[in-house]
Amino acid sequence: MSTIDLSALTAREVRRGIASGDFSAREVAESAYARIEALDGEVHAFLQLTPELAFAAADRVDRARAAGEELPPLAGVPAGIKDNMNLIGTRTTCASRILGNYESVYDCTAVSRLLEAGALPIGKCNMDEFAFGSSTENSAYGPTRNPWDLERVPGGSSGGSAACVAAGMASISLGSDTGGSIRQPGALTGTVGLKPTYGRVSRYGVVAFGSSLDQIGPFGKTVDDVALALEAISGADVMDATSSVEPVDPYSEALGRGAQGLRVGIVSDMLAMEGCGEEIRRVVNSSAETFAALGAEVGEVELPSAQHGLAAYYIIGPAEASSNLARFDGIRYGRRVPDADDVLDLYMRSRAEGFGPETIRRIMLGTYALSAGYYDAYYGQAQKARTRIIQDFRAAFERFDVLLTPSTPEVAFRFGEKSDPYTMYLNDYYTIPVNLAGNCAVSVPSGLCTTAGMPMGLQIIGDYFAESTLLRAAAAFEEATHFEPVPPLVRALTGTEGGE
Repeated sequence: MSTIDLSALTAREVRRGIASGDFSAREVAESAYARIEALDGEVHAFLQLTPELAFAAADRVDRARAAGEELPPLAGVPAGIKDNMNLIGTRTTCASRILGNYESVYDCTAVSRLLEAGALPIGKCNMDEFAFGSSTENSAYGPTRNPWDLERVPGGSSGGSAACVAAGMASISLGSDTGGSIRQPGALTGTVGLKPTYGRVSRYGVVAFGSSLDQIGPFGKTVDDVALALEAISGADVMDATSSVEPVDPYSEALGRGAQGLRVGIVSDMLAMEGCGEEIRRVVNSSAETFAALGAEVGEVELPSAQHGLAAYYIIGPAEASSNLARFDGIRYGRRVPDADDVLDLYMRSRAEGFGPETIRRIMLGTYALSAGYYDAYYGQAQKARTRIIQDFRAAFERFDVLLTPSTPEVAFRFGEKSDPYTMYLNDYYTIPVNLAGNCAVSVPSGLCTTAGMPMGLQIIGDYFAESTLLRAAAAFEEATHFEPVPPLVRALTGTEGGE
């Protein structure tokens, strides 16, 4: 058995190597599981491994190549799948005790499309319970650790999806982003994380958190990786009425066009946020200079209502979560206590024992915000703030093609460091407004923090369904900065060097 260093190969290079006969898809799968065996005991990126599914998919790719057939765009590319996405043959637990034994009875559309494109389903990735969190500390099955520093978080809620790519255990992965849950862990792990426009990717088959906010998107080592994955999973779906019929562009074709002529706006008022690290501010400003050197027209813009995004989100998000999670009641779905006195006792004890503290907190917040007498004061006001945020973005995109902000106000923090909800919630300060507005955005690695040695991320925001422009800008920045992050854990295993 040959061992392929997946951390050294992009998704396109994996597919090309299989097509040329340098290695087989089965060898890729074997290498992925060898890497998982070596590293995941420490990282804990996966909740369930799916070798039967992965090797069956690999064998289909190898048979197609042997028959001389044209291989699909992600043929043989190992992929992780966040554990809030259904896939027949797997459990879908949402990292919660209440769904600990739930077996998927249908496929998530985005997952099935990824597999139709030839990807190998390596396993289901750890996450914050029901996607409630920014650190993956809220998983009922233990936290995921950051491959850059095992004492630090990988971000959340898609921390397992980010960590498996950062550690080279998969080439791509799928996460979900409700308030930053792809871009924030992407930034903290040195991976590329893309949140598409709301409706660009079907939500069918993902366990809902906030139905007006959720969006599935990819992680990858490079911008090209996420472009290939986005092409595979995008498009209208009759099973999701909120999915868009907007045509799907060949996103990877936009990547070589450079930044010449792009109008790039740096969001100056968001950079002034108290608590944003000074080095992160400098990196965003230097990123703007990079774009100017590439021929972009760079200017400043303000999003004055974005400062209210955090407050609005933590009313709207929990309100939608309270409604969506009502189905997990011990009767229709999930864990059921065996000795309840009556139906009310069954509901209360099944949910109290099945849900973790953060999930209970958000359900209670959402239920309160929707209750009689408080709906207009809280939920109604939050929706008004959301409208103002949308208007600010529309005005900004009349002047600029893309906007720049930090992805996060700080680098990955240590476990237990954020002891109260508010300081934890601030990690999504820069990402939340994008979800409220519904725009697309991507986090791209922008260097290593000189004091902590941890990755930093640049958030690039695009207009509705402007993923081609967004990815074009991201690819130009990626090429100009030449940052190829390799975590120390991976360097120790492979004997490679990495960094800027």
